[in-house]
Amino acid sequence: MERVYNFAPGPSMLPLPVLEEVQRDLLCYGNTGMSVMEMSHRSKMYLDIFQETVADLKDVMGIPEGYKVLFLQGGATAMFAAVAMNLMRGGKADYVDSGNFAHNALVEAKKYGEVVVAGSSREDNYTHIPAYTLSPDASYVHITTNNTIYGTRWSKLPETGSVPLVADMSSNILSEVYDVSKFGLIYAGAQKNVAPAGVVIVVVREDLLGNAMPITPKVMNFKEMADKDSMLNTPNCFGIYIAGRVFKWIKAQGGVAELEKINIEKASLLYDFIDNSRLFKGTAVREDRSRMNVTFVTGDPDMDAKFCKEATAKGLVNVKGHRIVGGMRASIYNAMPIEGVRALVSFMKEFEQANA
Repeated sequence: MERVYNFAPGPSMLPLPVLEEVQRDLLCYGNTGMSVMEMSHRSKMYLDIFQETVADLKDVMGIPEGYKVLFLQGGATAMFAAVAMNLMRGGKADYVDSGNFAHNALVEAKKYGEVVVAGSSREDNYTHIPAYTLSPDASYVHITTNNTIYGTRWSKLPETGSVPLVADMSSNILSEVYDVSKFGLIYAGAQKNVAPAGVVIVVVREDLLGNAMPITPKVMNFKEMADKDSMLNTPNCFGIYIAGRVFKWIKAQGGVAELEKINIEKASLLYDFIDNSRLFKGTAVREDRSRMNVTFVTGDPDMDAKFCKEATAKGLVNVKGHRIVGGMRASIYNAMPIEGVRALVSFMKEFEQANA
């Protein structure tokens, strides 16, 4: 069976060269005589893989000195609690409520301290990034840089001064260039742009370590995990290995800056058609549109369902919108080739001609 174009929001498609490399190495990695899945996380053979993966992430992401890289478990959802337990310091934190996961993060954080909703677009069905007012005495400011479900993106980061900026980058990490020095902490579930589900990346400024609440579990205590190089317990060894292969693939593409150009081109192809369509219309305001998750509707739920069914038959799968918003969503992460976006636009034209 031929591979389809998978527009799933996560777990999502991985780069084909990475899958082929993993397939070749599955039974025996290099000259080790075993699969990475069988290696002890304490063994030199695996520690070499791990350390190289950390070094490659620092390289492709441009992580400066003074930051620790952690590969943890529990996904971004676990980090909603971990961030508050490590950084709240008995005070308060500002959260910008720009989407479903941004909202979930602030709800979770309320269990551990005072949360100030600095801005929210919830009443507008999260169609845009909201205006916000920040507290000068906050322990940190939390944003979600890309909102997977509603298809919006922060095009300009907030200026937080001396207050650490914390970002959930789960759905756009390594898709565009960020100045990491502007952040106190970045976290991202890996299953959209980096690796299979089960790994979460944390990049944390070292001066923010060591302030966890006494109730913080060891595996969620960033300092304890940093002191043990993410190996206080057994990490997701195989997922981290695949992340490392993806980082090398990113290098081979010319780095994040080159991928950003391609991502802009892919998103523009799709949005340009939607903006000029007689049948389809986008759901996010233009100035805040995501490059990773393109959301659109026909205005008729039955027509939306017909489109999704026929798209699947054409090998354009997982274009159905999230259950809480409906419509359609095309997730076009780094691994989605531009040919996949062209194929989707071509089918949308055919569908429009037949149904408009």
